[in-house]
Amino acid sequence: MLDKTLAIILAGGAGSRLYPLTADRAKPAVPFGGNYRIIDFTLTNCLHSGLRRVLVLTQYKSHSLQKHLRNGWAIFNPEISEYITPVPPQMRTGESWYSGTADAIRQNLYLLERSNANHVLILSGDHIYRMDYAAMLQFHREQGAELTIACMPVPLAGASSFGIMSVDDSHRISEFNEKPKNPKPQPNDPHRALASMGIYIFNMDLLCRELQSDHLLTASSHDFGKDIIPRLIQAHCVCAYRFGGEAGRVTPDRYWRDVGTIDSYYTANMDLLAQVPPLNLYQPDWPIRTYHGQNPPARMAPGPLGNEGKLLNSLLGSGTVVSGGVVKHSILFSQVQIDENASVEDSILFDGTQVGAGACLKRCIVDKNVKISPGERIGFDASADAARFTVSESGITVVPKDYHFLINAP
Repeated sequence: MLDKTLAIILAGGAGSRLYPLTADRAKPAVPFGGNYRIIDFTLTNCLHSGLRRVLVLTQYKSHSLQKHLRNGWAIFNPEISEYITPVPPQMRTGESWYSGTADAIRQNLYLLERSNANHVLILSGDHIYRMDYAAMLQFHREQGAELTIACMPVPLAGASSFGIMSVDDSHRISEFNEKPKNPKPQPNDPHRALASMGIYIFNMDLLCRELQSDHLLTASSHDFGKDIIPRLIQAHCVCAYRFGGEAGRVTPDRYWRDVGTIDSYYTANMDLLAQVPPLNLYQPDWPIRTYHGQNPPARMAPGPLGNEGKLLNSLLGSGTVVSGGVVKHSILFSQVQIDENASVEDSILFDGTQVGAGACLKRCIVDKNVKISPGERIGFDASADAARFTVSESGITVVPKDYHFLINAP
């Protein structure tokens, strides 16, 4: 069944709620966890699930993403029909860009038809989770489903951000509402609703027919959750697959996060620093693959004045040097430099960040190649930060890529 399955990763979203981290890159290409890009988690799931034919549909500011795919994911052999292929909009069917999740796939129907696949696995490139898709495919076959949707319970308070479904005892979906104002709770749990994870398995023939039909509907927004799924549940066998209980090889940790906002992105990163992280990056049987640059080991070193650096519950990327500074509960990517008497706490620093002597950062995200001036303070005065930077609803200060600090004249 795996060799007759085509995986399609939707990776073209603008990610406006993650701005300024998406000012120069697509959301799936945003760095995560000190070592990875967000899309690495979905691609790793494909790799470990035994899926060897993957299309990545790109669109918005895709250069960084395509470079990452080239450098870190050119691992399959096209001579035996294995591939991970980025597919930008080609306007084969008109002069429009991708306009909706379903339309993105419809514009590439010719790739589906020539794949000789029987099933299509549709994924999002901007979620953090581990999952054995082979177990979901097995469930799809056993149920005789034409469409299977992965789902999980979410708190009712935040359920209006998801597609919410009702499921009967035979796993059939009887009702589906995309982002309802008043989500319906589960029958046995009044505090949680059953939410779609945006992971779909379609029978190929049904998907192709439905995409062609949807294209002719002028009132359609060409979206799976809003348009296609609600139409299909009445006339076809549409089943719900509950995430977290896979019979496959991955150890079920039931962790899944949509990191579509600055606050959710920050929280998911900080989850990795918990005493027992809900997502274990160190699991040996499901390692997360990524591109690794040629960097020396990370190092703790005394500063010029002889002060020893301190590191408390943090992640350090390769090539990072803490030289007499203090790093607490933070995530540092590769080639970060922390100078003497500098303090970094509850923060995320991307590749190439330099923190000058005596500078203090708290609850910050600093994008690539920023040189923070000696003595600078960020994350301590919300109004002062907001005058220069983006500050999230929960007070996370985001310093954009290549930001230049003004140097006061003596």
